[in-house]
Amino acid sequence: MPHAPATVTQVVIVLLLVLPGVTYQFVRERARGPVPGHRDLGERILRAITAGIALDTLYVLLAGPWLVHLVYDRRRGWLTGAADNPRVTALTATTLLIVVPAAAAWLTSWLDSQGSRTTYDPTPTAWDKVFQRRSHCLVRARLKSGLWVGGYYGERSYTSGYPEAADLYLQTTWAMSGAGSFERPLPRSGGIYIRMDDVEFLDFVEVPPETEEGDTAGARDTTAVGPQREEGVPARRQSARADAGSADAASGR
Repeated sequence: MPHAPATVTQVVIVLLLVLPGVTYQFVRERARGPVPGHRDLGERILRAITAGIALDTLYVLLAGPWLVHLVYDRRRGWLTGAADNPRVTALTATTLLIVVPAAAAWLTSWLDSQGSRTTYDPTPTAWDKVFQRRSHCLVRARLKSGLWVGGYYGERSYTSGYPEAADLYLQTTWAMSGAGSFERPLPRSGGIYIRMDDVEFLDFVEVPPETEEGDTAGARDTTAVGPQREEGVPARRQSARADAGSADAASGR
């Protein structure tokens, strides 16, 4: 076998061995959704190489001599057949490196879903699921040290997503009692950052869309929350109408 330039050899190896497997792995992950194994780069590379070898073997069995003619000619050298038929080569490369691996990955994912009795949710963790459509609320967390911290989760709050480590930013900090009750929002609060590695558990306390007439969602993170039914959240304000009724009764109206 004649000597070939190292660059040509590397290109051929990448195209024939790596790209089909990479395409298969990419489409498979998109169709299947994130799984814990995707965090291991070495495992992902190994699966891509394995898929590429399997596809290459299938290509050789079905059209080996014709493919070899495009890549190498004994008399004229490397890639001369591809140079003579550029359109056929481009179509073949697109089919073998992209279309077939993508179709195989999609078909495999579809067969897996048909054989499963449960519906697969591509959301990788419960943390991501909770905050996908999380409405405004109060959040309290008990740290591993036993202390309580909490605040208001609103439009300016932020939470991390997979595969990053779980953490949470609450746009307003609240003073918390030793029993974990919300007492009052801290004045001039710039928010609080909570790292989930330091937390034992997290509790969400729903805030009604409108606690009082004129009380908007944008103001609730800087004012006391109205009467709540959730345990540990004390009522901080009385209804203006109730105050007016009490005043009328006292004056004998």
